[in-house]
Amino acid sequence: MTMTIDERVEGVRTRLARSPRLAQAVRDAVVRGDVPDAAAAVIPDEAREAVATDRQPLESLVRIDALEAIVRRVGRPPLLIRNDAVELQDLVDFPPETGGLITGIHPWIPSVGRVEFLNHRMSWGGTGWVVDGDGDARVVATNRHVAKLVARRTATGRGVFLRSPSSGVLYGMNVDFKEEVGARPEDARAVAVREILYLADDAAPDVALLRIVGAGLPDPLDLADDEAQEEDVVALIGYPAFDSRNDANDQARYFHDLYDVKRCAPGFVMQALSGRTVLTHDCTSLGGNSGSPLIDLRSRRVVGLHYAGVYGVENSAVGIGSLKRALAGAERVVIPVPRRPQGAEIEARDGFSEPGRFRGRGGYDLDFLGDGLAAPWPGLPAHVLDDLARPSDGTAADPFQLRYTHFGVRFSTSRRQPVVTAVNIDGEHPVRIKRGKDKWFTDGRLGRDVQLGRDDYDDPEIDRGHMVRREDPNWGPDAAQANDDTFHYTNAAVQHATMNQGKELWLGLENYILDNARTHGFRACVFTGPVNRDDDPEIKDGVLAPREFWKLVAMAGTDGTLHATAYLLSQGDLIRELLEKRDRTEAKEGFELGAYRTFQIAIRDLADATGYDLSAYVAADPLSRSVPADESVDGAPVYVALDSLTDVVV
Repeated sequence: MTMTIDERVEGVRTRLARSPRLAQAVRDAVVRGDVPDAAAAVIPDEAREAVATDRQPLESLVRIDALEAIVRRVGRPPLLIRNDAVELQDLVDFPPETGGLITGIHPWIPSVGRVEFLNHRMSWGGTGWVVDGDGDARVVATNRHVAKLVARRTATGRGVFLRSPSSGVLYGMNVDFKEEVGARPEDARAVAVREILYLADDAAPDVALLRIVGAGLPDPLDLADDEAQEEDVVALIGYPAFDSRNDANDQARYFHDLYDVKRCAPGFVMQALSGRTVLTHDCTSLGGNSGSPLIDLRSRRVVGLHYAGVYGVENSAVGIGSLKRALAGAERVVIPVPRRPQGAEIEARDGFSEPGRFRGRGGYDLDFLGDGLAAPWPGLPAHVLDDLARPSDGTAADPFQLRYTHFGVRFSTSRRQPVVTAVNIDGEHPVRIKRGKDKWFTDGRLGRDVQLGRDDYDDPEIDRGHMVRREDPNWGPDAAQANDDTFHYTNAAVQHATMNQGKELWLGLENYILDNARTHGFRACVFTGPVNRDDDPEIKDGVLAPREFWKLVAMAGTDGTLHATAYLLSQGDLIRELLEKRDRTEAKEGFELGAYRTFQIAIRDLADATGYDLSAYVAADPLSRSVPADESVDGAPVYVALDSLTDVVV
C-alpha cells in the first residue's frame, strides 16, 4: 500500500527523534552538501543556513523524498571488507556496541563468496555462503534466481547446467570466497560448483543449494534457532553490484565507485516473518547482494537469505525455517521427488530376461518389404564391427544381431548402447497397446557388464530413450510381446536433456511415419542410430551421450521400387563436419550451432559423415537424386531443415 505524504513525514520524524546522532549526521551532511545529487537539487541555500543554525526541523526545510534519501545514505553505510575484516565507520543510527558486534562476525566473512559464471555473458550473478557440510564437501546457499541464469530445475528438484544458445558450450559456476577491495588475482579463492543439489520451483522460496568440494574450504555459518524479530540488529554480507535501476550518481557517491566487492551492510529487521507478512530489513543492498546471508549481530547466527529489495528503502529475505527445510532435503544429495498421489504408478525395479525368453524371436527381416525389395542393415566399418556384442544365440549368418520381436539391435560393448536398430513396421495389421507401468530389463544374452541399468540414468541430464519406438513393432498376433521387448536396456540410448526441445519435431516425424503406415496399410523398415564421436560428452562414470541421432526410412514406392529418406536430430555438428571435410568456406564463415532441430539429409551425405555403407539406399533417395553425385562430390552436403513435416522431400 502506498504511503501518504503525512505518513512518510511522520516516519522520518520518528526515526530522527529516535536517534539524535542520526539527526545531527543528516544536518552535517546537508550543510556539507554531501547528499545525493537528486536531493541537492531541491535544497535551497536558505535551507542550508536554517539547518546549520538549527532554527527549523529538518522535515520542514527539505522536501520529503530528498530527506528520505539523505537519511538512508547517512544511516545505512555499506561497509567495505578488506583482508576478511570490516572497515568500520561511525554508525550514527545504531546502538553504541554495534561496531563491536560487527567485529564479532569477522570469522564468518571467509565463508561468504561471489557466485561466478563460466561461459556466460555475465561474469557473476550474486552471492553465496557456506550453509552446511563436512570433510572436503560443502553446501553453498544462494538464490534460485541467481542459479537459474545458468541452470534449470529438473523434476527431482536438482538443477542441471544449461548450454549457451549460441555456442552450445556448457555453462558452469564457481564460488570465489575472496573478491574484496584490494584483492589481487592471486588472492582468489574460487571453488568449482560440482552440482546443484536443489533449485527451488518458482512457486517455492527463492533458494538454491550448490555443492562444492575441496581442501581447506571455509566453515558453515551457524543458523538461528528461531525467526528474526522486528528491530533486531542485523547485517548483510555480500557483493553489491552497480544497478542501472537506481540513481547512478547516488550509487557512485554512496559506494565510491567500488562495486562487485565484498561488503557488510548493517541494518534492522523492519518486519518479522509470519503467515501474512514477509521478512524485511533495511540493510543497504544492490543487485549483486542476491543470495547474501542476513546475520543477527547479537547471536552471530544467520536469520535469513536475502533475495530482493528496493535500493535504500526495504529488502526481503527468505526466513530461516524455509532455508532449513530446503537444506533438510539436500542432506541426501538429491531432493526427494514430490510425493505421488496414492495409487499412482511408479517405475518398477529393473528386471532380468533369461536367454531362453528370446527363443524363436525372428529379429529384423531384411526382406520384409517383399517384391524383391531388400532393405539390408547398414554396413559398418571394421572398428565398429570389432566392438559389437555377440549375443549367446547369434547365428553364423548374423552373429551380431540381438533378435527381438519384429526388430533387431546391433550393440556396442564399449559404449553399452545400440550402434543401430532396425524395425519392421506393418501398417496393415497394427495393434494399439496402452502404455502401462514401465519395467526395464537387462538382456541375459549379453554380460551385465556391457549393459547400462537404471542407476546409469539417474543423472538429471540424461534421458533414457527407446531407439526402436515402443509402438513401431506392435503389430500382428505377437504385438504384446514386441511391446515388452522394446523395454530392454539394449534398446535404450543415452540422450542429453538439452535435446528435449528438438525432439518435438523428431517425435512428430516418428509419428508421421507410423501414422502413414497405418493409414495407408503399407510396410516400412526403419533404421535408427546415434552419431558416435570420440569427443562425445561423458555424463557419468564413463557413460557417453551422443550429440546427434540419425534415422533412415525405407519402403516400397508407388511405382513398386525402393524409396528411402534419411533424417538427423542435430544442432548442426554433422553438417559442419561435412563442410570442413570438403574444405567448404561456409564452415569458417560464422557457422553457428543452433538449437536442436530435425534435418532431412541426403543418404549419401549421411553415409559420408558416419562411415557406414548405405549404398543400397542412395539411388532410392529423392534428396540425393535432386543433386546428382557427380555434381556434388566436392560440394556442400544436401539437406533440408524441417520447420514442419510439410517440408519433407518425398
